[in-house]
Amino acid sequence: MSDFTGKSAALATLRGPHVQPKPLDARALAALAANPGCARRALLDAAGVDKAKVAQTLGAPTRFGQSRFAFTRGNAFEARVKADGCAELLRLLGADEAAGATLPDLSAPGPQGRAARTREALAEAAAAGRWTLLDHPMLALDVAGAPAFLEPDAIAVRPDGSATVVEVKSFPILDGSADAVKVGAAARQAAVYVLALEPLPTPPRHEVLLVCPRDFSNVPTARAVDVRKQLAVTRRQLARLTRIEEIAAALPDGTTFDVTNTTGEQLADAVAAVPAAYAPECLDTCELAYHCRERSRAEGAVASLGRSLRGELGTLTTIERILSAATGPAGADEDPAATVLRRAAALRAEALQEAGCR
Repeated sequence: MSDFTGKSAALATLRGPHVQPKPLDARALAALAANPGCARRALLDAAGVDKAKVAQTLGAPTRFGQSRFAFTRGNAFEARVKADGCAELLRLLGADEAAGATLPDLSAPGPQGRAARTREALAEAAAAGRWTLLDHPMLALDVAGAPAFLEPDAIAVRPDGSATVVEVKSFPILDGSADAVKVGAAARQAAVYVLALEPLPTPPRHEVLLVCPRDFSNVPTARAVDVRKQLAVTRRQLARLTRIEEIAAALPDGTTFDVTNTTGEQLADAVAAVPAAYAPECLDTCELAYHCRERSRAEGAVASLGRSLRGELGTLTTIERILSAATGPAGADEDPAATVLRRAAALRAEALQEAGCR
C-alpha cells in the first residue's frame, strides 16, 4: 500500500497536485499497447494528464473524438439494452429467463473501492452457481507499474462460474455483419477487460459479446467475437512498456505537465523531455499526435512516414541519411538498405532520362 501511495504521489506531482487525474480507459489502453515504444504517452496516461488540454496549450489541438450526438445515441441504446433488469441483455446471452439473474450493487467510494467491490461481487457470483450481471463494474490492471482502472459496459457470470465481457456499441450490425474496423477496435478494447479479469475468481471467456443495433433500427442484436488474438497482442505489448518510475526518474527535477501553472514554453520543454514514438497511426488515437507529428517532421524522422517504412530502412532513421545513402558513394560497412536505395535512385534517374528524351 505504501508503494502504491508513493507512486500515486509522484504521478500527482507530474500532473499537478490540485489537478484531478484523467482516467485511463480501455480504449486509451488499447492504443497505448499498440505503440509500446512511446514513453511520452505511457507517462502522461499513467499520471492522468489531460493530453487534450496539453495539446491545446501547445497550439496543436486534437481533431478527433466522439460527437455529442453519437455519445447521446450510445447512452440511449445502452439504456435500452439494460432496461427491465437487463432482460434483453440476458436474452442475448442465452440465459434462462425463468431463472432470472442477480444484479449486485457495485457502488463504493473511489475507483479503488469500486474495484474492491467488483472483486467481491465476482467471488460471490462464482460461488452462487447462477447468472449474475455486473453493470459497469470496475477492474484494475497494472500498466507499466502504475494502476489503471477500467469500466466495461457489463460482465456476465454464468452458472459455471465463467465470465463474459459485454461491449455495447451504437454502430449497426447490417444483415449479420458490421464494419470490420469498428469491430476490430471494439475487440481490442474488450481484450483489455479480459486481461484485467484473468487474475480474478471468475475465469474470463475468450469470446466477448458485442451488442449493437440491428440494421437501421434501435433493436439490440448480438455477435460473439473471439478476442484471443487481440488478447495475446495486448499482453505482449503491455509487457514491453518501460516501467513508469524509470521514465519519470529520467526527467529533470521540477518537471510538470500542469497546464494551469506553466507557460506554453515550459510545457513544451516538459513534453520534449519525454521520448515519443510518433507514427501516422497516432493521429486516430492520441490527443498529442499533431504536436508529435510536427516535431517528428522537423527532425526529419523516418517514422513520421510510417512504421512499415521505418522497419525497412534499418539504421537509416532520418530523411537526410536516406537521401545521402541514395546519392552518395558505397561504403564498406553500409546498411543493406542503402544499397537498395542507391539502386532505386539509379533506376529513377534512368527512367527520368528516357522520359526526357521522348
